[in-house]
Amino acid sequence: MLDIDRSAPVMVTGATGYVAGWIVKALLDAGLTVHAPVRDPAKTEKTAHLTALAEAAPGDIRFFKADLLDPGSYGEAMQGCSVVFHTASPFTINVQDPQRDLIDPAVKGTRNVLQDVNRTESVRRVALTSSCAAIYTDAADCANAPGGTLTEEVWNTTASLDYQPYSYSKTLAEKEAWTIAEQQDRWDLVVINPSLVLGPAINDLPTSESFRILKMLGDGTMKAGAPRLGIGVVDVRDLAEAHLAAAFSPKVEGRHIVSGPGTNTFEIAQLLQDKFGATYPLPKRALPKWLFWLLAPTAGVDRKFVARNANIAWRADNTKGRRALGLSYRPLKETVEDMFAQMAERGAFTKT
Repeated sequence: MLDIDRSAPVMVTGATGYVAGWIVKALLDAGLTVHAPVRDPAKTEKTAHLTALAEAAPGDIRFFKADLLDPGSYGEAMQGCSVVFHTASPFTINVQDPQRDLIDPAVKGTRNVLQDVNRTESVRRVALTSSCAAIYTDAADCANAPGGTLTEEVWNTTASLDYQPYSYSKTLAEKEAWTIAEQQDRWDLVVINPSLVLGPAINDLPTSESFRILKMLGDGTMKAGAPRLGIGVVDVRDLAEAHLAAAFSPKVEGRHIVSGPGTNTFEIAQLLQDKFGATYPLPKRALPKWLFWLLAPTAGVDRKFVARNANIAWRADNTKGRRALGLSYRPLKETVEDMFAQMAERGAFTKT
């Protein structure tokens, strides 16, 4: 059990990101000093929302220059920190060069951050934002897991550079983190494995893939019908709480699936109907799997993905995360309504 100094600063990589924004808010609200490494601290328009959070909270924030692919660049920001939150990793599906755009930033970035941790004596714990994508690729993988349910013991073995490279990048990055952590005994690694993250954003222009999914539900793209793609969902605010528990709870260890119950994309559309169905072109019916499979290439979707995800239930055991991190999850309806309302307010959809 490590002794973690709760009065020392903490560092958050990717601080301007969707998930990290809520982590930073929680840390500032708790009165902590946050060191936020960013590519260019001079571009204050990208950090203004974080500065505003600090001004309204008892904590403080300091910005440093750093880059995931630049070895040693996190050393300055890490000085004096007791905890490092490593959240920075690209979350995008449609990329031109998976190795350059996904694998290298995820794996080399993780390696560079943790090598700086090895050189920084004050750091006692690293809270790593991995993903359920490091556990599975497709909903069909749930059925193939022991007992038909994903657990922290399962690792993704079906993603590759050619198929679902995002999932592959998260798998390789987490494995790299465990390799580095196991080679030393000064600091420990606690990993958070969230499912699809939904909920409102702190910054005005979020770029997470999560927003693209709700946008397609609300902008008419899926008006004719939404497929039943099996997924897990976690509210970004609950996920931030999970990170703080992972950072400061003395007894936590290993990986933690952080997700509410399994759902699917059509069910999310149904949950939005009560509040938004009369105003926005939300899908009112499920798209049959055979039709989705037939149309998939015209939408840039791999038919293998359709076969392995449409009309297949997503199942994961979140018991360890709930118990070790003290989590309770918001209702999915609250999560998606809050997110959709914020996106609508910002003009993401066209009204019917």
